[in-house]
Amino acid sequence: MAAYEGETSVSVNRWTASVKDRIPPHNDDAERAVIGAMLIDENAIGIVQQYLRPEDFYSPRHRKIFEVIISLFIKGTRSDLIILHGELERTGKLDEVGGIDYIASLNHAVPSSANTEYYAQIVQNCSLRRSLIQIAGDSGTRAYDETVEPKYILEETQQKLFLISDPNRVFRYQKTNSVTKSTVDHIIDLYETKPEFTGIPSGFADLDRNTSGFQPAELIIIGARPGMGKTAIALTMAANITIRQNKPAAVFSLEMSDQALMLRLLSSESHVDLKDIRTGFLKRSELDQIFYAAEHIHTAPLFIADTPHMTMLNIQSMARMLRLKEKVEIIFIDYIGLISSDNSFLKRYEFISEVSRSLKGLARELNIPIVALSQLRREAADEEKEPSLADIRESGSIEQDADVVMLMYKGKDKDKTFDDQDKRAGVKVVLKIAKNRNGPAGDVNLTFLKHFTKFTPYEGER
Repeated sequence: MAAYEGETSVSVNRWTASVKDRIPPHNDDAERAVIGAMLIDENAIGIVQQYLRPEDFYSPRHRKIFEVIISLFIKGTRSDLIILHGELERTGKLDEVGGIDYIASLNHAVPSSANTEYYAQIVQNCSLRRSLIQIAGDSGTRAYDETVEPKYILEETQQKLFLISDPNRVFRYQKTNSVTKSTVDHIIDLYETKPEFTGIPSGFADLDRNTSGFQPAELIIIGARPGMGKTAIALTMAANITIRQNKPAAVFSLEMSDQALMLRLLSSESHVDLKDIRTGFLKRSELDQIFYAAEHIHTAPLFIADTPHMTMLNIQSMARMLRLKEKVEIIFIDYIGLISSDNSFLKRYEFISEVSRSLKGLARELNIPIVALSQLRREAADEEKEPSLADIRESGSIEQDADVVMLMYKGKDKDKTFDDQDKRAGVKVVLKIAKNRNGPAGDVNLTFLKHFTKFTPYEGER
C-alpha cells in the first residue's frame, strides 16, 4: 500500500510539474482578429458578446481593449481607431496596451468581419481549456486535504464546471450603467409586446394574475397538510407547462416512482379514475382516452427524477445537468421534508434551513423558478382556520428564503371529504398566497378532482 501511495505521489508531482512548465492554451492571432473585427464593424460586437467576456482573453492588453470597446458600445458610441485611441488615452491605458501603433495594427488584423464568429469561438475554446486546467488543478489539490469531505469537493467542482459550460452565467459585478440599459430595454420590450405574463404560467389564470407566472431565479413553496393534494397540484402545473405550453420542465420525486407519477398523470390527462387504471377495470372508451392522453404526454418535454433518498448535492448536480442538456425552464421538487441530509451531525431544523438556502441559491444560479412542496404541521389539521406561514413544518427559514409561499386548505368545503366528492364536480380548495415578494397576496380558488388527481380552475361562486 505504501509503495502504491509513493508511486501515485511521484506521478502526480510529475504531472503537476509538466503542467506548470506549459504555456496555457491561447491563440494570439484569433484574439487580434476578434478585436480587429469589432473595430471595423459595429455588428461584430453583438456577435462577439455572445461568446466572450474580458477574462476570456489571454493577453492583458487585448482584455483591456475589449473592455473599452464594450464600454463605448454600451454608451452608444462606435469604436473606430480615433475614438478608441482617445478613450484609452483619457483613461490612462494607452501605454499599457502598446500605444497607437499597436491599436492601428489591430485595425488591419482582418480584411473583413465575415469570420468574426469563427475567431470568437477559437478564443472561447482556449479560455475553456485554461479554465478546465485551473479547475482540475484546484480540485486535485483540494482532494489531498483530508479535512474536507470529498462530496463537497465534488459539489464545488460540478458548480465550477457548470459555470464555465454556460459563459452567460458567471460570478461578476457590473456598474449600474450596464444594468440600467438592460433593465430599460426589458421594460421597453414589455411595453411593446405587452405579454400576458412575464414568467412561466402555471395554467391557473387567477394565480398567474397575482404572480405574473413563475419568475426566473425565484423559490416558490407550496405548503399543505398531508392528503391535501401537494403532488397532484405539482403534476397539474407541470402538465400545463409541458403539454400545453411545450416548455421543458422537471419533477424531482422523492416519494413516488416514475411509474406511479405516470399513472397519476395519465389519470389527470385522460379523466379516467386512477383506481380503475391501477386495477385494470376499464371500459374500452376509457382505454382509448388513456391512449390519447399518452400520446400527448409522450411528446411533452417533461423529465422525471425519482431517485429515493436524494441529498441536496444530488439535486444540485441533477438540476444543473437538466438545465444544461435539456434546457429545463422550471423544476418541481416533491417534497422538501424527504431530502436526505449530507451531514448527519446537523439538527433537523438546521438541515432544513440549509436546504431552503441551497434551493434559493440554485434557482438564482440556474436562473429558473424552483417550486418545492412542503408539509404543514399535522397539529394544525384540526384547527378551524386557514393555515399561516407559522404552520410550515420544521423550519422558519423556508418562509424567509422563499419568494412566493402558497398554502392549500379546503376553505368552506372543509366538512366535505375528498372521498365523498362527485367525480366531475370535485371539491373546492383554496390556494392562499401568503407571501409574494414581488406581487400581491390573496386567495385563489381551485377545484380538486381527487379521482383524477387533478386540479382545475374553480368555476363556482367566489
